[in-house]
Amino acid sequence: MNESPVERIKKASEGLRGTLKESLLDEQTGAIRDDDQTLIKFHGMYMQDDRDRREERAEKFLERLYSFMIRLRLPGGFLSPEQWEALHNITSEHATHVIKITTRQTVQLHGILKNHIKPTLADFNKVHLDSIAACGDVNRNVTCSAHPKYSLVHEEVFQFADKISTHLLPKTKAYYEVWLDEEKLAEVNEEDPLYENRYLPRKFKIAIAIPPYNDVDLYTNDIGLTAIIEKEKLIGFNVAAGGGMGTTHGNPDTYPRLATLFGYVAKEDLLNVVYEIATVQRDNGNRSDRKLSRLKYTIDKMGIDVFKAEVEKRSGVSFQPAKKAVFTFRHDEYGWNKNHEGLWYYAAFIENGRVLDDENVQFKTAFLEIAKARKANFRFTANQNLIISDIKAEDKDFVEEILTRYNVIKVTENASQVRKNSMACVSFNTCPLALAEAQRYLPSLITKIEDVLAKHKLQNEGINIRMTGCPNGCARPYISEIGFIGTAYGRYNMHLGADVIGTRLNKIYKENLNEEEILNELDVLFESFVQKRKKKESFGDFVVREAYV
Repeated sequence: MNESPVERIKKASEGLRGTLKESLLDEQTGAIRDDDQTLIKFHGMYMQDDRDRREERAEKFLERLYSFMIRLRLPGGFLSPEQWEALHNITSEHATHVIKITTRQTVQLHGILKNHIKPTLADFNKVHLDSIAACGDVNRNVTCSAHPKYSLVHEEVFQFADKISTHLLPKTKAYYEVWLDEEKLAEVNEEDPLYENRYLPRKFKIAIAIPPYNDVDLYTNDIGLTAIIEKEKLIGFNVAAGGGMGTTHGNPDTYPRLATLFGYVAKEDLLNVVYEIATVQRDNGNRSDRKLSRLKYTIDKMGIDVFKAEVEKRSGVSFQPAKKAVFTFRHDEYGWNKNHEGLWYYAAFIENGRVLDDENVQFKTAFLEIAKARKANFRFTANQNLIISDIKAEDKDFVEEILTRYNVIKVTENASQVRKNSMACVSFNTCPLALAEAQRYLPSLITKIEDVLAKHKLQNEGINIRMTGCPNGCARPYISEIGFIGTAYGRYNMHLGADVIGTRLNKIYKENLNEEEILNELDVLFESFVQKRKKKESFGDFVVREAYV
């Protein structure tokens, strides 16, 4: 089969260098060359433009208003106070002033002009942060259950996120040469046994969950790892593979899929097994049709048993029967919690991950003040929230006073359960794939849904609602109790029926609905839910039992 154009670009790129240096020097345009737009993703960036201003600029015969999004590589979503302070300053100086927490436990900055990319990455480098492999056909940011409260071995599990990230990094030094002006050293060996010169067929995502907490939506990942803890010691991991959310409207060959459980491996074998799952995908994934190139399609094409046997052969490790692991929830535990070491944590609700200052809450000012005092670390969650972390008992009152003064606690406590359990992708105005609004629209839709819930006395029901502006699934809508997937501006497919712990996909319920139709459908569904639900039955379980989907 003919390879896709992206495969040609990767192979001809000289270790992801391409003509990026030349593109940066071209002052005639805010864009970069076509092939470089593919390569820059491997460096953790996307070229975007302001879609709100396309028509206005076209009428004036002006180039689109191009800018760049930079996403950091933060295994497990951890930042020191020094790193948070740098992030705050970089966002204010080079980006849109908004720190955007992603659904993969890192941050991305939007609106960075071409001539600001190198200064931005240089400033991050000073505090030991980079954006290597945060996008592109490589292993991306490794996520890990965020809250240290949940396990005595959280730190050891968290370290595995970093080990996996490092183990699967590309070997090329292109990032340092292009963005940090390091000299190209002829004697440096850039042979890459994992990625070779072709990298993976498509993006690759790994998550680690610590039961009973599935905040990372384990089974939506190419590899999902469940930490197995016995007698308060980490002994190994259950390994699942083949998850992925992305689909394409009108293409029945594409589908969301949950990862298949392969079995258990001891912790000392984990890096080897993860590595070889990636090599089997590298050698067998579809390189002609990128819509069918994720690991989920490779596993379904090869067959689960054949794929699994090939991983065992390459790694020399046999999967043992999966060990018992029970998940009970995946939402964030807001407010104050204390861990086994007596350290305190405050989980703040940040709607759709947008850290900013407005008339209601001053997130940026509050978190900067805490960071400057060096009283806490910062941990992102895979639900787009932030945990002010590792606070000593004697510093708790200091941190709490700041969070109170800037309304962080008030906003967190006053938000409804359904709002706290909601999530949206970026979508307009920057995502080139967006068909409909998501993060700019979902908050107002949630307000209207809250009214419908209140009408049926369901205002304390924490139904999980997610929205994306296209079918790519960045906010994992196919695994929410109610999912909205954009089809055109102002219109969404409505999906129903995932479970509350993230182990069952939803199904399409109605297509191409506008806001009025969405609210009418929910009104009928909620009325039925109140009348027919069983004791403690979730909304997702109810709609399946009653065969709405």
